[in-house]
Amino acid sequence: MKRLATVALTALAPISWGSTYAVASELLPPDRPLFTGVMRALPAGLLLTALARTLPKGEWWWKSAVLGTLNIGAFFPLLFLSAYRLPGGVAAVLGSAGPLFVVGLAALVLGERASLRTVLAAVVGAFGVSMVVLTADAALDLVGVVAGVVSSASMAAGTVMTKRWGRPEGVGPLAMTGWQLTAGGLVIIPVAALVEGAPPALDGDALLGYGYMMLINTGIAYWLWFRGIGQLSATSVTLLGPLSPLTAAVIGWAALGQALTPVQLVGMAIAFGATVAGQLAAARTQQSFSSSEKNDRNISMDLTDGRVRR
Repeated sequence: MKRLATVALTALAPISWGSTYAVASELLPPDRPLFTGVMRALPAGLLLTALARTLPKGEWWWKSAVLGTLNIGAFFPLLFLSAYRLPGGVAAVLGSAGPLFVVGLAALVLGERASLRTVLAAVVGAFGVSMVVLTADAALDLVGVVAGVVSSASMAAGTVMTKRWGRPEGVGPLAMTGWQLTAGGLVIIPVAALVEGAPPALDGDALLGYGYMMLINTGIAYWLWFRGIGQLSATSVTLLGPLSPLTAAVIGWAALGQALTPVQLVGMAIAFGATVAGQLAAARTQQSFSSSEKNDRNISMDLTDGRVRR
C-alpha cells in the first residue's frame, strides 16, 4: 500500500507536465521557450532552497550542478529545440522513448535488472503515445530528431544519477529539488540571453501562467519526481512518463476543443495500460531483487555465526 501511494504521488509529476503545452499556448508570450525554461526553474529552485534552508556542502556543489544540468539545464533547451524543429507528435514520441534509456542506464549504473515485461511495457507505452500524437503528415528534421533523442537521454541520465548518488545525510528531497532547479535555471540563462535576447514584457496572463509553471508545474512536480526516485526504482519512476502526453491530449480535448479520434482513444488505452503493467512488472522485479538480497544477507549471517561458534 505504501508503494502504491508513492507511485500515485510520483505520477502527479508527469500529469502536471502534461499541462505545459496548454498553459504555454494560452497564457505565455510566444516564441520564448528558453525564457520560459528559466522562469520555470530558477524561481522555483530558489524558493525551495529557501524553504529547505540548506545549501550544498563539499562534493554536492558539483553533483547538484551535474544533476541540475542533466535534468533541467540541458533537458529544457533540447526539448524546446526538438519541439520547434519537429511536429509536436514526433517530439512527444521521442520523449516517450526515455524509459528505454533509463532501463539500459539503470542496468549499467545501478544494477537494476529489468524484466522482459518491463522492457515490453516501455516499448508498448511509446507505441501507444505514438498513436495518440502522431499525424499522417508528420515530417522529420535531423536536428530536431537529434535534439529530441539527446533530451530524452539527458533526462534519463539525470534520473539514474539522482538514484545513484542519493542524497546527503540529513538532506530531504525538498532541498535536493531546489539545488537542481537552481543549477538548471542558471545554466539556461546565458543560452536564453544569447538566443532570445532581453526578457519580454509580461501581462497579467503571463504572470499567472508563469506562477503556475513555477509553483505547480515545476516546484511541486519536480519535488514529487525526485522524492519518487528516492523511494522507487529508477525504472519504475520513468515508466510513468507516458502520462504526460496522455494528459496533454486530454486537456487539449477538454479545455482547448481539440477532437480525439478513435485511433487516439485506442492509443491512450494502450499507453495507460502499459504504464500500469510497467508498474506491476517493476514492483515484481524489485520485490524479487529485495528477496534475493535478503537471502544473501541471511546466508552471510549464518556463515559468520558458524565461524563464531567454532
